[in-house]
Amino acid sequence: MQNFYDYSLTDFKSLTSLHGYKDVHAENFYTSKYKGSEKHIPENFIQYLKTNFNLALPKIQKIQTAEDELTVKFLVELSDGNCVETVLVPFNKKYTICISSQVGCAMKCSFCFTGTQGLKRNLEVHEIVGQYVLAYNYIKENFPEKFAAPNIVFMGQGEPLHNFDNIKRAISIFLEVRGLHLGPRQITLSTAGYLPGLKKIEELNQVNIALSFHSPFNNQRDELIPLNKAYPIEEIVSTLKDIPRLKRQYLTFEYLIIKDMNHSEEHVQEIVKLLSGLPVIFNLIPFNEFPGAKYKRPLDKDVDNFKQRLVDHGFFASVRKTKGDDILAACGQLNTKS
Repeated sequence: MQNFYDYSLTDFKSLTSLHGYKDVHAENFYTSKYKGSEKHIPENFIQYLKTNFNLALPKIQKIQTAEDELTVKFLVELSDGNCVETVLVPFNKKYTICISSQVGCAMKCSFCFTGTQGLKRNLEVHEIVGQYVLAYNYIKENFPEKFAAPNIVFMGQGEPLHNFDNIKRAISIFLEVRGLHLGPRQITLSTAGYLPGLKKIEELNQVNIALSFHSPFNNQRDELIPLNKAYPIEEIVSTLKDIPRLKRQYLTFEYLIIKDMNHSEEHVQEIVKLLSGLPVIFNLIPFNEFPGAKYKRPLDKDVDNFKQRLVDHGFFASVRKTKGDDILAACGQLNTKS
């Protein structure tokens, strides 16, 4: 049975019109499912949909709430029994939803707990969109003061650009005016540097791009992100320089700071040489340890010192506050086998 959450409004109207139903009824139903608004929808149309579409969201199998009582991690069960993790991350007056794009991941990044799972499969469009809808519904019920439509970060399990076609369709659904009506700048896609997908990034409606950077030196990146052996950092940066951006739209470079590894003055100087002229914001992330990790979390003073040296060279830089590490919900800690 076809899943309702696989379809853009245009495609949904095309399907229902083939069976003689009016576009206005399809539009009203679409809006009611995504925005929760009450619309008049004929009973015969409702019955047609129930017979021909799967209207169910993925199932929340487990909910964990962090010590801050605001960060929430869902273990989301898919129809085939596989699971992914989705995280609600609080920011000021609203939430950001961290969405997974694959069951596991093929990138094998040495700092990431997800990489120890390997890749099982890509998520379908309805499984990607469904994570957002069920998480947003949870916010409405449990955190009504943060009711505003949450931002999205594709920073959960998987490499989003490795699942390009389904991510592209999901983003078009997130941006649908009669649906969730998010803006491109409310969506951030994080990539380890999967170049075949990065070269098609213009197809994704100018959403924000975040690169897992972590070191300007290829030998270190080869260890941290094995994908770098196929697509060295110089090729990735060259591609990023050619990507059209919206006015005042920056590239985010995620930089995982690992104790005694990648925060020296030599790293700063190489970063300056490599990224000169590129509008970059550094998101500095102290390494979040997980069971079996071979790396250690850096000292706070070393993180602050590295940040200041980047700022001294004209970069914007901030340190991401760790949220949810007590429930393995922080950056790099997601793993459905944990």
